[in-house]
Amino acid sequence: MTVVAQQVADFVTASAPFDTLDIDSLTNLLSSAELLYVTQENLNTLIGPQIGQSRRVYLIQSGQFSVSVGQESQRYVSEGDYFGFQSVLDERDYSLSVTVENPGLIYSFEAGAFKALLSHQSIAGFFHGLRHDVLQNQAITDSKSMWLYKPLNEVTEKQPISADGNTSIQQAAQLMTDNRVSSLLITQAGQLVGIVTDRDLRSRVVAAGIALSNPVSSVMTPSPAHVANNLTLFDAMALMTEKNIHHLPILDKESHEPVGMVTASDIVRHQRGSVLFIIGELSKADSLYALTRLAWQIPHYFSAHAKHAGDYDIAGKVLSQATDIMTRKLIGFFQKEHGKADMMFSWLVYGSQAREDQTMGSDQDNALLLAEPPTKAQAAYFAAMADYVCKGLGMCGIKLCSGNIMASNPELRLSLTQAVKQAQQWVNAPTKDAIMHFNIFLDVRCAAGDVGLFKSLQRQRMPLLKQSLFLAALSRHANEVSVPLSLFQKFTYEKGGKQKDTIDLKVRAVALINNIARIYALASGVTAPGTLARLSLLPDNSELSTKDAANLRDIWIFLNRLRWRHQLQNNVADNSISVSSLSSIEKHQLKASFQAIERAQKAIVMNFSGGMA
Repeated sequence: MTVVAQQVADFVTASAPFDTLDIDSLTNLLSSAELLYVTQENLNTLIGPQIGQSRRVYLIQSGQFSVSVGQESQRYVSEGDYFGFQSVLDERDYSLSVTVENPGLIYSFEAGAFKALLSHQSIAGFFHGLRHDVLQNQAITDSKSMWLYKPLNEVTEKQPISADGNTSIQQAAQLMTDNRVSSLLITQAGQLVGIVTDRDLRSRVVAAGIALSNPVSSVMTPSPAHVANNLTLFDAMALMTEKNIHHLPILDKESHEPVGMVTASDIVRHQRGSVLFIIGELSKADSLYALTRLAWQIPHYFSAHAKHAGDYDIAGKVLSQATDIMTRKLIGFFQKEHGKADMMFSWLVYGSQAREDQTMGSDQDNALLLAEPPTKAQAAYFAAMADYVCKGLGMCGIKLCSGNIMASNPELRLSLTQAVKQAQQWVNAPTKDAIMHFNIFLDVRCAAGDVGLFKSLQRQRMPLLKQSLFLAALSRHANEVSVPLSLFQKFTYEKGGKQKDTIDLKVRAVALINNIARIYALASGVTAPGTLARLSLLPDNSELSTKDAANLRDIWIFLNRLRWRHQLQNNVADNSISVSSLSSIEKHQLKASFQAIERAQKAIVMNFSGGMA
């Protein structure tokens, strides 16, 4: 093999997606390959339809070029990028315009040899993804844990069996037997009021000698725990584990009528791995010591159990659920010693915990929402509770917030009226500094306390946060941080890092998608705080198309996989990924991800700020 031939083979075999080929397919491709050194002077003699090259596929090894294919707009390309493949995919001769910005080496492949490779699903998927600007990540659809993200309305197979509270115990038991179910929902005017299970019939009826003619309402569990049908199977699993229950009614999000049931057997049927062990153990903690001892096992739990891509997909959700439980436990410990609060309150969480995408480096961001302005005694009670919970979370490994965005900060213990007034101030004065301060508060969830109080806040804030001038300010702010790509689509790296080729995926990518999803959600009145939930719940008339929303979803999952793998494999809490540690396909996916995020950033400026960045 000549030196040039060996050079071609070395580069091509390390380039995605050709690095997945078997030796025979790779040999056939290489036999058609040419290595070209392209300058502006020799461009027309090496590349172009006049020399029969219009149906060839080009892979850049070095140099920088601008390329336009057919009616597509001009794009800048550099090392690792392809062009010309559109003509082969579509079997049409498109005009090909190439400008040399910096001379370099380009590999040219004959159309027939390239087309023969399209029988490989990985090859076809990769180039069709490039063709349509869609992240082609086969691992996302193959993930063994993505089922946990499915909304409950997708996994509920049939309507639940229900009966009126006046139904006799015997009739209820017969109804359960006839329908082969282990639980019966008790309803009144279509609303859930209770539940009866096989276990209830054994312990509350047979063992207690209760007459079978008594109404079933006399032995039911009133006001049972339940879950909305727009939540995920993981949410249901977490709640069932925390409450130690085996039957969980599913209610329609709008009408609150029962629409399904999740049982322990359903979980066993769906579950592919034990991801809830740590949540179950935390739920049993009966002291601060026990809670902290378990909490510090969480990093070891993830290191031991998160081994595959699908495990990383749910790691952030598991960690957020664990932090929620720690919070509720700490509030319970405080109230056991100091008594219940004499005012309704909501413990709010912001940022990554609200979105349920915490990582090992996440700190705590929280606040207290109070039903009314507190008296001096009430203020002292809530101040003590907030201090206890925030410090307790710190002892559990959830770092104190360096920016003091915690309920222990008196400025973050507001009454409902004060919180609404605060939102009005945000909207009325969305300065650059103000947006940097309150942006985190726009991702919010109630982790403990009165959910109704929190929902009241959401209802009153929603019309304020949808105002066009406010959305325009958010859009301009979201465009201030750029993706780490140069003009010629080369990665740009962080300065001053330990390694020369690192990129902070949190700041330069994940946070940008969070910003984009947040703005579209606010504009559409979607109150869900999670990025994936926001993207999936956008209405059909949203400015963000279903295709683009799905692509951002896949990109978000891909980026978070990289973050979690980096943290667990290197035992670190940062988000600085070394590009050299990525596989060839991951580098391509990362560049495609950044390009899609950049397009989405420009789109929100056009949609909400009239193109004024």
